Amino acid sequence: EQANKILLCKKSNNITMGAEEAAAAAPAKEKKKPTNLVIPPKKPKLSKAERRALQEAQRAAKAEGGGGKPKPKKGGGDNNGAALSSSKGATSNKKSSGADENRSTVDGTAYGEGQENSGSSSAADSKKDDKTVSLFSHLPQPKHPTDQHLSSISSTIDNNLHPAVPTLGHLYQTHSLLGGNARCRAMLQTFALLLQSYTPPPDTRDFRVDVDHSLLKPAFQYWTTQCRPHSVSMGNAFSFLKLAVANLERDLEWNEARDVLLESLEAYVTERIQYAGKAISRHAGSKIQDKGDVILVFGKSEVINRLLLDAALTDGKTFRVIVVDSRPLLEGRDTLEILSRAGIPCTYVLLNALSYLMMREVTKVFLGASALMSNGSVLSRVGTACVALLANSNHIPVLVGCETYKICNRVQLESITGNELGDAEEVAFTDCARVAPSNRWGEEKKKDGSVLSDWKSKPNLKLLNLMYDLTPSSAVTGIVTEVGILPPSSVAVLLREMNPDSAFKGTD
Repeated sequence: EQANKILLCKKSNNITMGAEEAAAAAPAKEKKKPTNLVIPPKKPKLSKAERRALQEAQRAAKAEGGGGKPKPKKGGGDNNGAALSSSKGATSNKKSSGADENRSTVDGTAYGEGQENSGSSSAADSKKDDKTVSLFSHLPQPKHPTDQHLSSISSTIDNNLHPAVPTLGHLYQTHSLLGGNARCRAMLQTFALLLQSYTPPPDTRDFRVDVDHSLLKPAFQYWTTQCRPHSVSMGNAFSFLKLAVANLERDLEWNEARDVLLESLEAYVTERIQYAGKAISRHAGSKIQDKGDVILVFGKSEVINRLLLDAALTDGKTFRVIVVDSRPLLEGRDTLEILSRAGIPCTYVLLNALSYLMMREVTKVFLGASALMSNGSVLSRVGTACVALLANSNHIPVLVGCETYKICNRVQLESITGNELGDAEEVAFTDCARVAPSNRWGEEKKKDGSVLSDWKSKPNLKLLNLMYDLTPSSAVTGIVTEVGILPPSSVAVLLREMNPDSAFKGTD
């Protein structure tokens, strides 16, 4: 046993001696490394206070738009910084020291006063000049019309666009043409004009592809991107026209195919807009009493105006209409003019006086719609939701007149995700004496000395002009369509029955 212990001790001594010899040989090997290699010193660990100062300096740099990361003040003092800069200068072939001197210093600033980032300054300026409310910044910005729209017409002719396309786009852009039916009807009439003046190239293989890509899509994209976002009615009508083109027979002559498309457009306007308006007038008119009703309407709706005129002039019913209006479009004045000329007693008020009238006099509420969502909610002119919710709280029936071609397969629960922004200058212009829509953009705003007269120069002031709002289905009593008066829960069934694909399916 003693002999074994002696052997173990000798082995351990040999191991330790080998480790010492290897450690002694290590410096000899390190001496063989190249002499031009510079190893930077290790960065000392930052204290909690130093890390906090570094984070605050980085936040300040981001706020200024610089995006740079300032270097921390290290515990090693100037010697560590000098060693680090010298090592960088050796590895980067002696770059200029001026850029390094302008870097962050002890005070924590991102850059020196002598050096400014042009990209950061432009970003800061754009951020300063941005007058969009952040909650609606995802929506497309309104296009500002100019007086030189005729020059744009000549420029679009060079891009193979018919002059009627920018002319209609100018009407969209200046709000001279308002309302879902009016905008859709004007679009289809322009497409009919384009089809009449179009001839496919002689070397085309399929005129349907040529009509779709060379005639229809460029015009629709011009209206949507350069003028104003399209309405749901315009989108559904455009899908109908594209489907009509795709279902044409390839062997047809162009003259015959053009006649088929023109007949389809005329039938769409007649059946889905004109006849639908008559049917809605008949269904909704049956809910108006012969005498004593006080009906409240908001803004302007073509189908609502028609049913009121039919009830008064054709059916001989006597009732009074309260027209509620709101700035900046003041569309209710057009409704007031139409109904007053027909001899219907009217009262004109603004939206802020609605609560008093709703509690005192109103018996029924008729509202128009720009779109009808598949979950039964109604997208209409901003202010419609206020009227519907107040009527619902006072137990007054709310009937919404809407053609079936305005039904959208999208589900929407609020007015933020999908909406349209109007020009903020309309909100800033506080003169209530409305002039013709085509002249509103060219008139000079009165300098009344108020804060809105130069609102763009106020850094903390932003204006919002929303075009639509969403009325929940719970606030709607019934939806009047050409099919009949339906509850909002039946919109999904109606959407399936009104699928435009069935219009072109042949019968075997």
